[in-house]
This record gives sequence, structure tokens and C-alpha cells, in this order.
Amino acid sequence: MPFDPVELAGKKILITGATGQVAQPVLAAWAGQADVYALARFARAEDREQVEALGATCLAADLADPKGLEGLPDDFDYVLNFAVVKTDDFDYDLAANGEGVGRLMLHCRKAKAFLHLSSTAVYEYAGHEPRAENAPLGDNHRVMFPTYSISKIAAETVCRFVAHQFGIPTTIARLSVPYGDNGGWPWYHLLMMEQGIPIDVHPDAPNYYNLLHVDDYIEKLPRLLAAATPEVTTVNFGGSEKTSIEEWCAYLTELTGLEPTFKDNPQAFGSLCIDVEHMHDLIGPTGVDWRDGVRSMVEKLSPQLLKK
Repeated sequence: MPFDPVELAGKKILITGATGQVAQPVLAAWAGQADVYALARFARAEDREQVEALGATCLAADLADPKGLEGLPDDFDYVLNFAVVKTDDFDYDLAANGEGVGRLMLHCRKAKAFLHLSSTAVYEYAGHEPRAENAPLGDNHRVMFPTYSISKIAAETVCRFVAHQFGIPTTIARLSVPYGDNGGWPWYHLLMMEQGIPIDVHPDAPNYYNLLHVDDYIEKLPRLLAAATPEVTTVNFGGSEKTSIEEWCAYLTELTGLEPTFKDNPQAFGSLCIDVEHMHDLIGPTGVDWRDGVRSMVEKLSPQLLKK
């Protein structure tokens, strides 16, 4: 049976990567029911203002800095680590993403559960084969993001080590492709279609992924926290139904009349769909059909592009 969600009401929750696209809807959804703290570098004043407007308390810190968390609260009930940096500087990115998760866990080791958002980018390319959690790892995103996959693998390793050493209940969730009314990869493809920009796709088509709608991940995050153990629960985290770049662009054409121009590129990200059996066992299936989610996204962000 899937885990029941943890109770959020009245709890003290820390969310890192608070200025990112994935974390902000979580802040907005939870700030009204829990005492939510948002950690980021907050280099821009407008980022802080935006997060505070969502109802969260801002904490400024750089996880790459060994002293970055000094003086900050450490009495959180739950910690969700969405933070990630992609500067292409291996020293900095490994310090921020790898060492950073260790610093965060040590600082917050009294938490009831720690959730680390990893990525399916940790998997080695394997064509159309759905990747299970024990599939081989590899430098999947090297062509576009040189440090990303390696940093994510390093972060998972540090996360497991600290959880084991200090008995911190932990879940590592490997995120597929998040999207929703605040954008995402299908949104960028729509913008490219509107502007006539070719969309690079791997020639071994179709290129499958598991779109995860924002409504689904907000609903599932408390269940992932409930699944945390000191042995560390590792699970894929995407939509229950796989779909492909080619399919969602075809649906965007149905909605808007805009046509995609695909460009075969062996260096493009290849198919990266996931095996969702373990996810279903732990937190249950997702509920938003990808077509409904994509249609809602277009209605929200570019209603002028919809067919009359």
C-alpha cells in the first residue's frame, strides 16, 4: 500500500532552491498551512520579494560555502532539497550540489525526514528501455550541461552517506520532467514552434519521458517524506504515463495550429523514460493526464495561441 502523506499543518519546513521553477509552487501551496522557510542565495532583491510574497520566510545561504549555514535555524520538522547549480565549473558545482547536501543534512539532522530531489539525468542512456532505480548510472547530460549528471550522482552519494552515518530518515527522488501552468520543457517547445526554431531530437525516436505535472508533485511530496528511512529510499519520480517530445509537440499542434520543426541530432538528450513500479508501490500513481496538463499550460501562459 502507498504511504499516507505526512501531516504538514503547523510543521516547520525548510525548502531549498526556493527561487527555482519547481520549488516555488510548493512554497505557494504549503505556506498557508505550515511554517515554511525558503533557502536560496537570493542574489537579487526581486527574488526575495517574490518568495516573501508567497508567504515563506527567506534564509540567504550558499550551500557551496562551508560556513554558509552558520547562524540559521536547525529545528525543522521536514527538509526538501530542490537546490541545484549548473555553472559548468566542476569545483563550484560539486561543492554546491555534492558537499552542499551534506552540509544541509548535518545542519538539519534533527528533522523527521529529509527529501533530496535528484534527477533521472543520473541514468546512462539506454534507448527506449524504461530505467528502473537499479539501472546503470552515467554522464547523461554532458553535452548540454557538463557538470549536471556528475553533480547529481555525487549529491546522491553524499546524501546516502550522511543519512547512514547520522540515522536521518531520507528519500532520494529522481525527478523526470516537471511542468505545469508555470512552464516547463513543453512550454519551451511551444515557444520554439511559435518562433520557427528547430527542436533538436535524438534520431532514435520517439524520445520518451514522464511528464510530471505540478499538481501531482505537490500532492506526492508529503508521501515521499513519509517513505523516508535512514537506509535511504531511492525512487523514480515522474508521471505514471510516458509520452514523447514528438507526441506532446503534436498535441501542441492540435491546440494551436503551430507546427514543430524537428532536427535530428545524435548529441540531443535521448529517450529517458522511467520504470514507475516502485513509485506506484510507495506513493501511488499520478492523477493528471499529460494532455490535460499541457492544455492547461497553454491556456494559462499563451491563450492567444489557441485555435479559435
